[in-house]
Formats: sequence, C-alpha cells, structure tokens
Amino acid sequence: MKIPVIEGMIDRRILANFRVDPEAMARVLPAPFRPQLIHGYAIGGVCLIRLTNVRPRCAPFSWGIRSENAAHRFAVEWEAGGQTHQGVYVNRRDTDSCLNALAGGRIFPGTHHHARFTVEETDDHFSVEMRARDGQARMQVTGSIVDELPASSIFATVQEASDFFEQGSLGYSASNRAGHFDGLELSCRDWKAEPLQVESIASSFFDDPQRFPPGTIEFDCALLMRGIPHEWHSRQDLCCPENLPA
Repeated sequence: MKIPVIEGMIDRRILANFRVDPEAMARVLPAPFRPQLIHGYAIGGVCLIRLTNVRPRCAPFSWGIRSENAAHRFAVEWEAGGQTHQGVYVNRRDTDSCLNALAGGRIFPGTHHHARFTVEETDDHFSVEMRARDGQARMQVTGSIVDELPASSIFATVQEASDFFEQGSLGYSASNRAGHFDGLELSCRDWKAEPLQVESIASSFFDDPQRFPPGTIEFDCALLMRGIPHEWHSRQDLCCPENLPA
C-alpha cells in the first residue's frame, strides 16, 4: 500500500515488553514470520502511543491530527528476496481516531479498530488504558520514570534495550486480506528512550493462558519515549501464499 510520507510528533510512546518462550511465540505468529530471539527469548509487547500534528509531509498546511493509538506487537524475522529481515509484526491496532479507523487498511497501512482510551499522566507518572469498542482487545499500563531497567530484565542496560527496539522500525500489520501484510516503517529524527517502572500491566492478548500457558511468558521491561519528531514511510507489502485459502 503506497502512501506519501507522513510526519508528526510522538508526544508519548510506552513500549511495555514481555519475554516469551520461543515455541509459544511461534504458535501465535502467521507465516512467514518467526520469533526474533535475544538471549534465548522471544519478545512481544504492547505499544501505547499518542501522536500529534500528524499530516502528509507534502501538505501545504501546518496543522495535523492528534490521536491515541495502541498495538500488540512482536519482534520477528522473515525471509524475503533471499535475505533474512528483522522487524515487528503487529497483529492488531486500535485508535481513538475515527479517521484512523476509517482509513486504516484502506488508504493507510494496517487495519485500525476504534477504541476508548483513558489517560492520566504527569511529568513522571503515566497511566494509559485502552478498551476496544468491539470488545476484542484491551490493555493497560501504569508506571513511573526511573533510572534503570528491572534487575530481572534480559537487557543488560537501558541502551541495549533502546537499541533493540530502535532496530525494529520496519513493521508489518495484519490486514483484511488473507495472507497479506501491510508494510510501514517508523523513522525517528532523534531516537531516545527512558526506562519506565511498571506498577500494573494488563493485555487481553498476552494474558490469555490459551495462547501463553503459565511459565511461557513474563513481563520484562518498559520504555518511554516523549517529544520525538517522526515520519512514517510505506514499504513493500508482504504476501504469503501459505496463508491464502485453499
């Protein structure tokens, strides 16, 4: 799906992450994706992001839209063109923007579902909750800014964690077309992230014991990004014959 370059501001982005047993993760990923491993674990998580002043870069006006958005995401690898690629697979996107919900999967990559967001935040404390209007997804994260990652995290330093997620800028999203994934790449002009100490976290997807039986998933860490100019670039879509109906 080809779109013009979209620019705006990441006003607030929370990446709350789980370390997952690779076999459990592989069972929930569609072909051609497989888990990208770090220190023997797969990584999945939720993204709660507020975007402001979003508009086409070529637009003759300076104003743009504001929206709260959420995604369930997974660090993945896949083969294409004889090479191994790394990025993110997003199996669901939710938004409070009627425009995003209408355009997503039609004129903008990735199907977007309409949702309600409840946000309470200060300079150093954040609480964001999303509930999908179709009742199929919910997530909630509450936490405060700290200096270090949890001692239990698989990432040795904040920089290692930040670098890992920065490299996952290319994402593919589930679409309304079977076996077809919309491509989109995030470009940040000044990538910076700080650790967030999570006080509570919930996800209808990652909390489901049918998908992730006890012992196959644990919370790992969370990162916060604020005030970052960014661009969205469309990338070549993926079409996987293995997922097409017979």
